Amino acid sequence: MATLLFVSFIALIFLGVPVAFSLGLASFIYLMIAGIPLNIIPQRMFGGLNSFVLLCIPGFILAGNLMNAGGITQRIIKFANDLFGHIRGGLGLANVGASMGFAGISGTALADTASIGSILIPAMKKEGYGAGFSAAVTASSSTVGPIIPPSLPMIIVGTLASLSIGDLFLAGALPGILLGVGLMIPTYLISVKRNYPKGERQPVKVIWKSFTGAFWALLMTFIILYGILGGFFTPTEASIIAVLYAFVIGIFVYKELPIKKIPEIMLSSMTATASIMLLVGFANLFGWIMVREQIPQLVAESILGISTNAIIVILLINLLLLFVGTFMETIAALVILFPVLLPVALTVGMDPIQFGVMMVLNLVIGLVTPPVGVCLFVASQIGKVSIGKTSRELLPFLGVSLVVLMLVAFIPQITLFLPNLFE
Repeated sequence: MATLLFVSFIALIFLGVPVAFSLGLASFIYLMIAGIPLNIIPQRMFGGLNSFVLLCIPGFILAGNLMNAGGITQRIIKFANDLFGHIRGGLGLANVGASMGFAGISGTALADTASIGSILIPAMKKEGYGAGFSAAVTASSSTVGPIIPPSLPMIIVGTLASLSIGDLFLAGALPGILLGVGLMIPTYLISVKRNYPKGERQPVKVIWKSFTGAFWALLMTFIILYGILGGFFTPTEASIIAVLYAFVIGIFVYKELPIKKIPEIMLSSMTATASIMLLVGFANLFGWIMVREQIPQLVAESILGISTNAIIVILLINLLLLFVGTFMETIAALVILFPVLLPVALTVGMDPIQFGVMMVLNLVIGLVTPPVGVCLFVASQIGKVSIGKTSRELLPFLGVSLVVLMLVAFIPQITLFLPNLFE
């Protein structure tokens, strides 16, 4: 029966059925053949969604959309370009830097790719950068979004394992910065090799002015983290405060958020939230079936049957996740596999916070790899370049991402230093 479940799911994925519906339909087929009453579907879906913490997802999505509509994207890009523009390949470096700044607003890689990419990919092409390279830089740097707080995947991890959302946010900060800085290395080296352009060095007062323009947006990350860690509000309350903050900044500080556009922003946020919640609901049903079929125990026994050595086990988990990430959406993979693999990680002495960050980082790499790399597709579409060409240009950036992944997997201090510091 378990084979039927997975064969149905994989077949539906390759037929182009959206991941959420693939999970739901595969579960439906299993339940029908197994003779299980179908009223289990709404019960399990509601059980997966009945969490107070999950209420912060619509809040953070709405806050990010409000900030984006209020002119934040342009200000972050201008600050990054003023800072890095004088270096060879400066516009590419500004692309990565803008993604790091935008990560503290959106919390999702796709929003980063669409917002940053729609501005910088055409600008890079106009300046003489290759279309494939421009798309590759944008897609790879967008993976910083789900690592640097606030992060929607981290919220899902915290919900699944009853872990502190604040600790997970803190744990993702250093790996996110490390990933962003790391991605700047191939961006610079390739730019030098291909003699991509550089701009003029900006005076300090110009850089300071662009920083003050982006300051109010960048401050939101600090307010969220300080409020949660200081015990002033819960993650859900933090998301509501972020919405109010984004509204005030967009209307009264930046003065670029039209009141008439707010209903459209709210509708867009509701649509994005609904798609995530539907995915979580169906993934919870799928996960319940896996537990019923004792898949977690089989996976644990299979991995530990190969080796009980911590290094080998962690490598095997990462290989499995890298494979899954190539065809499954991040949140769906987290809901299904995190409860399965966490006991294995704990068996070899891995901290659950470290494992959560490692798993999120691993799975977001899949967002830029075929066949279901949504950020890869969006960046290529914006750049009007083939998926194959962008994929070839992505290889150095994927190499950096894998190095950072291994550092996170085997050096606990990278993820646990900040959470331990704020205990």
